[in-house]
Amino acid sequence: MKHLVSHLPGILVAAIIAVCGNWLSALIPHHLISGGVFALLIGMILHPLLVRFPVLLEGITFTGKRILKMAIVGMGVTLGIGQVLEIGGYSLVVMAFTLATAFGGGYLLGRLLGLPWRLSSLISAGTGICGGSAIAAIAPVIDADGQDIAYALSATFLFDILMVVLFPLMGRAFGLSDLGYGLWTGTAVNDTSSVVAAGYAFSEAAGNYAIVVKLTRTLSIVPVVVVFSFIHMRNTKSIAGEGRLTFSSIRRVFPWFVLLFLLVVTVNSFGVFSPQVASTISDVGKFSMVMALGAIGLKTDGKKLLRSGYKPMLLGFAVSFAVVVVSLLVQMMLHSL
Repeated sequence: MKHLVSHLPGILVAAIIAVCGNWLSALIPHHLISGGVFALLIGMILHPLLVRFPVLLEGITFTGKRILKMAIVGMGVTLGIGQVLEIGGYSLVVMAFTLATAFGGGYLLGRLLGLPWRLSSLISAGTGICGGSAIAAIAPVIDADGQDIAYALSATFLFDILMVVLFPLMGRAFGLSDLGYGLWTGTAVNDTSSVVAAGYAFSEAAGNYAIVVKLTRTLSIVPVVVVFSFIHMRNTKSIAGEGRLTFSSIRRVFPWFVLLFLLVVTVNSFGVFSPQVASTISDVGKFSMVMALGAIGLKTDGKKLLRSGYKPMLLGFAVSFAVVVVSLLVQMMLHSL
């Protein structure tokens, strides 16, 4: 009860921002800009107020992390296990190319720009896998410092803000189908919240596809953490210290909500949820996603992002752009075969 009371003010503010975001979206013809995009931008504008009202912080943090994951799990009621396996399997081919582009291109361009390998590796992980979650997972394994983490987060998040706005417009301009757009978004946009915003800004079906692809991509955190752990141990010629890979470290970074999502999808495949119940849960999930995006915006300091230095930003933008292009080209090649 005590936690609920402390969380409530921040949750209510996020809900108000979500209502405003959806209202602004309704004013735009054909909902070209989604409520989630507007909520994210409103939150960023209101960020300076958060410092003046620390009572909101707990609820906003809870909304941006926990409620977003619960919303994604809830969206499983609109999917069947067959769809998830088909979409997830198909996306693995595209993901192989985008991950190779992110890590290979990030390493080469990072060396060209004279950036430390830890920083370039964090930016590549954030771009190739899932934004802040991948950065947070790999940072302790390679002994990255706080400045590298801040630079990497800034470099990936700024690109995501642009993509949340531009991806739906580009998807329509390219004439992509719901599946094609969902695959493109799920493999090319960095952070999970940005994938959600960009995916549902195109259509509900595209948003569902994008989530499945993104969750499949998120699972690559574990093998990537293992690889970087061995790289770090080889570079330091020691297996001691904070960077050592352990079961506990893998358990902390593993995206457990993905398993809950698959459980809901499996239950739905057996017709447990009636159409009315599924529709209600889906509507609540979509509104919760908009709330979470508003909360993420509230915790984002735009001024800090712009002060992060041009080299990490250049690397982040270059690698992100390469991933966007490669994802689309690989899709087109697969369709032509």
